Amino acid sequence: MSSYLAVDLGATSGRTVLASFDGQRIEMREFTRFENPQLPLGGHIFWDLPHLYNEVLRALRQVKAEGITLQSIGIDTWGCDFAFFGADGQLLGLPYCYRDPHTDGAMERYFADRMPQQEVYDRTGIQLMPFNSLFQLDTLRRNGSIALQHVDKILFIPDALIYMLTGEAVCEYTVASTSQMLNPRSGDLDSALLKTLGLSRNQFGRLVQPGEQVGSLTSQVQAATGLGAVPIVAVGSHDTASAVAAVPAEDANFAYLSCGTWSLLGVESPAPIINADSFAENFTNEGGLDHTIRFLKNITGLWIYEQCRKEWKAGEVPSDVNALNALCLQSTCQSLIQPDDPRFAHPASMTAAICDYLTETRQPLPEQPADYVRIIFRSLAARYAEVVDILRRLTSVDIQRLHVIGGGSRNQHLMQFAADALQMPVIAGPQEGTALGNALVQVRAAGLVGSLAEMRAIIARSIELKTYLPQ
Repeated sequence: MSSYLAVDLGATSGRTVLASFDGQRIEMREFTRFENPQLPLGGHIFWDLPHLYNEVLRALRQVKAEGITLQSIGIDTWGCDFAFFGADGQLLGLPYCYRDPHTDGAMERYFADRMPQQEVYDRTGIQLMPFNSLFQLDTLRRNGSIALQHVDKILFIPDALIYMLTGEAVCEYTVASTSQMLNPRSGDLDSALLKTLGLSRNQFGRLVQPGEQVGSLTSQVQAATGLGAVPIVAVGSHDTASAVAAVPAEDANFAYLSCGTWSLLGVESPAPIINADSFAENFTNEGGLDHTIRFLKNITGLWIYEQCRKEWKAGEVPSDVNALNALCLQSTCQSLIQPDDPRFAHPASMTAAICDYLTETRQPLPEQPADYVRIIFRSLAARYAEVVDILRRLTSVDIQRLHVIGGGSRNQHLMQFAADALQMPVIAGPQEGTALGNALVQVRAAGLVGSLAEMRAIIARSIELKTYLPQ
């Protein structure tokens, strides 16, 4: 039985997962888990990249302590964010977090004097959002970033960790596609967009596709962990790309929902869909496995719920998350919010932001936590139904069911609300979709699996799924 380590880093926590493959089924064991807190410092919000690197080393030391022989390592993270490295290979400061408000108004500034909005979308097909890498880099340039002035390599977060572990500078296709700097027609970073930022293509790593071996652990990392020269494989380095690869679909008549802090809802397309309608609806064309396109919409997801939970006092709500989710059954509140309203991006108080929205839209205000829980779950489900209707209009996919992957698939109440709103089956699982996709790309790189369809068949054999029907 072969073993693979999937490093799966989310925007609130990270973990490593040990995958074992016997040729027919894949087994997953959570190996380590750790927090990935946003770091407020000097008036901005950063990621503690050295902390994440150290957590990877800790997992590798545990691999050695347990006597496990690894075939390879794969790393996936959230998209858009990046790190700067100098010509000496050293990290030039901490990476900015996409939730840093310094990009408020960044799109408007860029469109005013860099490149028109329509042209940016035509070149990238990416949903216009102020934290996209294009606008982050433009903001840093305008603000006189010292690190940007001295940068030798700009690497997206998974690529940065690969660089720190192997010394190899790469630019993995799926995570690069989230940046609003990659042209999906050429399959590489767009030179005209880089020119508007005063950057050149050689400041980014060489482009690699999921499944490519990109390097092996440096001698320093080997000495620090006790391991040998374990290979690192570029997986679907954007976590959603790995998650979508793990959708256990039997045919193409489905939409997928990667459900977590963000809700990413879309379909697979063999080619980019970039036209007036996709621009008007602000849909995105992100890279997937085998050069497919993830045609999707980024929806503000359980972030709203997570932020409300932080405001509720101990004893006011159940500490068990399943019991907290079930509070929605104790409410009859019919109010709804629009999850993608900008006020929910980074408010000082999420509960206050919800009340502000409901006051403006003349809807009843929540009176207890149960009301908030019901409002959030029903609002997300309603938004899913809206987006699926748009997908049907913009694509030729005959959507007959929704596959939900990620941690949110465990939330039975949200899943039932979604089935009711969509009026079609919702298939929940795997909840560990991102780590599964990460691991199976490594298995495929080892030559033990062929097609994407074979990968999905392995997942269907290995994971128990739950189907929710409309009521």
